[in-house]
Amino acid sequence: MLLLAAAFIVAFVLLLYMVSPLISPKSLKLPGAHVVVTGGSSGIGKCIAIECYKQGAFITLIARDENKLLQTKKEIEKYSVNDKQVVLCISVDVSKDYEQVENVLKQAQEKLGPVDMLVNCAGTSVTGKFEDIEVNSFERLMAVNYLGSVYPSRAVIATMKERRMGRIVFVSSQAGQLGLFGYTAYSPTKFALRGLAEALQMEVKPYNIYVTVAYPPDTDTPGFAEESKTKPLETKLISETSSVCQAEQVARVIVKDAIQGNFNSSVGSDGYMLSILTSGMSPVTSITEGLQQVVCMGIFRIVGLFYLGSFDSIVRRCMMQREKSESADKTE
Repeated sequence: MLLLAAAFIVAFVLLLYMVSPLISPKSLKLPGAHVVVTGGSSGIGKCIAIECYKQGAFITLIARDENKLLQTKKEIEKYSVNDKQVVLCISVDVSKDYEQVENVLKQAQEKLGPVDMLVNCAGTSVTGKFEDIEVNSFERLMAVNYLGSVYPSRAVIATMKERRMGRIVFVSSQAGQLGLFGYTAYSPTKFALRGLAEALQMEVKPYNIYVTVAYPPDTDTPGFAEESKTKPLETKLISETSSVCQAEQVARVIVKDAIQGNFNSSVGSDGYMLSILTSGMSPVTSITEGLQQVVCMGIFRIVGLFYLGSFDSIVRRCMMQREKSESADKTE
């Protein structure tokens, strides 16, 4: 009886693997495609632009710092695979004026053709205890991390619908899956991207447009280095429970998932576990993906509880040490 049940399960899984390619999106071909990357002058955005350029894409880089954009342009052009490729640079703040963002993207499409893939990578971070963070920082992060993704997406979606094709990528964070100490200003902005992505995917899927939400872990970038300077002790200790990834590795995974039309994009074993745990009602790209979520959810929840327990222990220990230190200072 057990052998029969095992055989049935194996046959069912094999059937799912055979059927899933038939219902999965058709991969986007990058050679000759027009890829727009916001926040493309450094970090993950720059590495995504390089990865797409290596595969033959035309690139539009969008960022605020014109000098950094020009330096990045020269670096990307070293990876050309043919003499027709172009790297276009546009200096604009994608979070401030929608009409300006719309105009510059129209100009980019006039020069390089319709946007085939938009990667929303512009973002910034502030860490600190909730009561220590300036109120205007909450507003600024929501503008940059959320509206800075809404505006470019809004500017290209109509053309993508007309062409019945396209990819839109929102670069969130593992802090957009799990709220952690010190990220009360940052995490909500990254959580918001998932809500946007889920709603947008339901709207645009009939038009053969696929949305990807990327959840990179701590990544070795200039932004991460700057953020680390002001991290509370609790945040640093929690971060030490996972390794820091290289931006090139993260970029390769995001580009691969985006061209395949996968909704979730994660890196490493921790990223895979978090994607399963937080899948909720998010779209699935294949039956196989859905089956993995169903089978692994309970097991990963148990593992996740151990993680949460260790994080709470770190916070409690730091609080006790701080109180003991303050008490000692008063008695001196």
